[in-house]
Amino acid sequence: MASKILTVYYSRKGQNYWNGSIVDLEKGNAETAAEFIQKAVGGALFEIDTTTPYPAEYKDCCAQAQKERQVKARPEIKNRLDSIDEFDVIFVVFPCWFGTLPMCLFTFLDQYDLSGKKIAPLCSHEGSGMGNSERDLRENYPNATVVEGLPVRGSQTSENEIKIAEWAKRFVQ
Repeated sequence: MASKILTVYYSRKGQNYWNGSIVDLEKGNAETAAEFIQKAVGGALFEIDTTTPYPAEYKDCCAQAQKERQVKARPEIKNRLDSIDEFDVIFVVFPCWFGTLPMCLFTFLDQYDLSGKKIAPLCSHEGSGMGNSERDLRENYPNATVVEGLPVRGSQTSENEIKIAEWAKRFVQ
């Protein structure tokens, strides 16, 4: 039986840290990676968007993200799915912010029963790797199976389509 796949992502467009400097991106690195996953394994693609946008200025966004991390905030999101019952593999794609997922992804995941789901995290980063994201997913969703994630250097995301596709294919039938 073929896996039912959901790729959910949060991605930052605009100012991003990129190879030691701040650049403006039309499309965030996590969005690019999520599209590569969907191209490789199919399934549904779902973008998380916060009700209150993160600040456009990179340093201000970092300050807000750090505060949210410290208090384990669950920022309100604009969109949700009625159900994720039909999916058995959930790719969670995100930029690594202060060692973990942006808190808005926890907001999304908290809404659903993840029992029996396979969660495959992929993060874009500029040196932190996966950080604590796998551990944080396991601790917050103990009834799901969190598989080994894939860290991708954000500034090299577009060059890693094959690596991302091969990783994603390991978790679907």
